[in-house]
Amino acid sequence: MLTNFRSYASTEIQVGRRPIVLAGPNGAGKTNVLDAISLLSPGRGLRGAKLGEHVRKGPAVPSEALWAVSATVARGDTAYEIGTGLTLGPGGGERRQVRLNNAPAQGSADLAEIVQMAWLTPAMDRLFIEGASGRRRFLDRLVLGFDAAHARHTLRYEQAMRERARLLKYGPRDPAWLDGLEEQMAEAGIALAIARADAVERLNRALAERGEAGVFPAAQLSLEGEVDALIAERGTGAQADLRERLERTRIRDAEAGRTTVGPHVSDLLVRHTQKRTDARECSTGEQKALLISIVLAHARELSHIKDGFAPILLLDEIAAHLDHIRRTALFEEVLALKAQAWMTGTDLSLFEAFGSRAEIFHLSGGEFIRQD
Repeated sequence: MLTNFRSYASTEIQVGRRPIVLAGPNGAGKTNVLDAISLLSPGRGLRGAKLGEHVRKGPAVPSEALWAVSATVARGDTAYEIGTGLTLGPGGGERRQVRLNNAPAQGSADLAEIVQMAWLTPAMDRLFIEGASGRRRFLDRLVLGFDAAHARHTLRYEQAMRERARLLKYGPRDPAWLDGLEEQMAEAGIALAIARADAVERLNRALAERGEAGVFPAAQLSLEGEVDALIAERGTGAQADLRERLERTRIRDAEAGRTTVGPHVSDLLVRHTQKRTDARECSTGEQKALLISIVLAHARELSHIKDGFAPILLLDEIAAHLDHIRRTALFEEVLALKAQAWMTGTDLSLFEAFGSRAEIFHLSGGEFIRQD
């Protein structure tokens, strides 16, 4: 259910376990639905927007929250009531609330224990040719499926890094205070870097097992960065080494206005296995196919380790960027995974290969009209 969320004043959609197709013209609110679903997991969602940007611009319905999203998530015979929203704090500031089974949750990171998600959006088509930050976010979303604690490690690292940067810029540069923050950064930073490395190893294994089967090319993933090299070289000594490097770079970081060493500057490198080419050098179509290959490998691996439960897939405008053969192959893989995939598109004919195996809705005027 969505309340005061972007283009929706109040709406509810009921679906089963089959894939869901949302079709309609541009601006109908299809991506807004996927964005809302993505906020039922840790982080800022598939748009990466600030929380206040989700508030409906038009007339709002009475609600305790500026916006709210809630859902019932079923895992086997167990159902969980999950909700999140933006409210005003005692001092008037905005804060996000997360509820689980009608009780306050510890934080959005708790949601990773229950629901895993992966998504692809048109904006990610340039993932391999733009900055490393987008690739790190993409990888971290996949890591969360394997390690729910990854969100907590990331939050702890980023909070300590921001506080250290503030002290270096404005003072006081108390060595004891900086030592404590750098110890926290080293501990959390190495933990999140190890989780990334483990996820890359899992994904590479899943991609190698599949090999050249199917129409989506196999990819090979690797991590590039000073901290990733530390883990490979030093093992258990990496934490102490990172802490020492943070201490040595205080003056440099103060002058630069940013932290210059740590897992936040690592990069995810992807190669097209068959062509032996870096993904950034591949065509746009090949890059899209590589992304889908990685997401499908992630879903298969999660299904194996989560008692057959595949992650929720949010695939925005996915069909328009694939030819008929790859569209059909994607639909068949989603069905074989028994994954609930939410897909959007402007043209219903692009989803004909699903037949009656998907739930199809046409969006018009904010209403979901079920199609035969």
